[in-house]
Amino acid sequence: MHPGLITLDNVAMLTDLYELTMAASYHEHRPDDRATFDLFVRTLPPHRSYLVFAGLEQALCYLTRFSFNPDAIRYLRSKRLFPSSFLSHLKTIRFHGDVDAMPEGTVFFPDEPVLRVTGNLIEAQIVETLLLNTINLQTLIATKAARVVEAAGGRPVVEFGLRRAQGADAGLKGARAAYLAGCAGTSNVLAGQLFGIPIFGTMAHSFVQAFPSELEAFRAFAKTFPSGTTLLIDTYDSVRGAQHAAIVARELSRHGLRLGGVRLDSGDLITASRSVRRILDVQKLRDVTIFASGNLTEYRIQEIVRRRAPIDAFGVGTELSVSADAPILDIVYKLSEVVSGGTKTPTLKLSAGKQTYPGRKQVFRLQRDGRFVGDILALDHEPVSGRPLLKPVMRKGRLVGPLPSLSSLRRHAAAERMQLPSKLRGLHEARPYPIRIGAGLRRTAQECRRRLLTGVGEPVES
Repeated sequence: MHPGLITLDNVAMLTDLYELTMAASYHEHRPDDRATFDLFVRTLPPHRSYLVFAGLEQALCYLTRFSFNPDAIRYLRSKRLFPSSFLSHLKTIRFHGDVDAMPEGTVFFPDEPVLRVTGNLIEAQIVETLLLNTINLQTLIATKAARVVEAAGGRPVVEFGLRRAQGADAGLKGARAAYLAGCAGTSNVLAGQLFGIPIFGTMAHSFVQAFPSELEAFRAFAKTFPSGTTLLIDTYDSVRGAQHAAIVARELSRHGLRLGGVRLDSGDLITASRSVRRILDVQKLRDVTIFASGNLTEYRIQEIVRRRAPIDAFGVGTELSVSADAPILDIVYKLSEVVSGGTKTPTLKLSAGKQTYPGRKQVFRLQRDGRFVGDILALDHEPVSGRPLLKPVMRKGRLVGPLPSLSSLRRHAAAERMQLPSKLRGLHEARPYPIRIGAGLRRTAQECRRRLLTGVGEPVES
């Protein structure tokens, strides 16, 4: 029996077979070539005007520990697909490449590389699937979380999605991405332990059902957690539940303690919250908060806020943990340059609907009056204006310095969202963001096309 968990010892095998078959052929024919790959998103998901980059820390962690252990080599040998010389090479392979990336939490747009890998062609190729898998999920969840946080209008949002996430790994990394993008915390205890994310939790309906009456359940829970506890009040009837919560709150107050809040998890949250608020206020419990959960989306939250329902905080689970309205990200990792025998050759892809830009590129961001006004995608050495977004994070397989803390990345993500044009922060209609292609990059792309389609011309310097 095997738990089926990814570890730093087996993560190199988290790849598609064709990465290894290509690598084996490179090993035979072009073992010393170097290459540059760009990781970017082709198109935005529905209703998105931007994306939030996330997952870099885990990707770099995997790269620093990248190796094929003896069990992996034995398994690959048993498939009888690969030459012995290639398997011997895999025994010693490590990632020795360079990585440049946008800081996590940075907002980005289609065709903009968020991560650039330069290194030995074999190494840079094999890590493709691992990088895509890691960054795809966290970027999807971070973007969804940013939208939910935007809709909440300053009210705290807690990520509740572990039980509905697509696997344990997704639940863990999703909690991290959601916190990075602005959620106040998570229900995921392991995420709290590993990442230092604040953890939140109340009780389930089963707890209430386990007692002879709701009031007894509330009293028992408050006795166990007497300070600032939150009671789930809609197991049977939210109005009666609020009345029972008020009784417990008064009992706590006699001992100098207070009830922290009540939670609604079903039904018409706007109507229910108003009724509950009236009951609490009549009992002079104005400091008791109302927490809402239950199939919430950014659209439902936006409507709750717009109608000024007295809800103080939100818990969002399924919709956030799987990015339910847009669960697919058109994320790719494409070759942009090859260096062989000392000759540097920019390369591109001309497939219909899947064209790429050649050469080592940089994204330059333009700002005016504290707002982003446009980006320039250019060759990394082009003399263009703007702030370069891709920064060195790894050189020769080693981190260039300590990685930012999750709290600092969270602050960066919040600042990025605030600097977006207001029209891009809307939830319902995707709006275009201006991206210009640098003159040098356009010229290099034209020369590459001509060379590939006509066979005319020599490799060009990027």
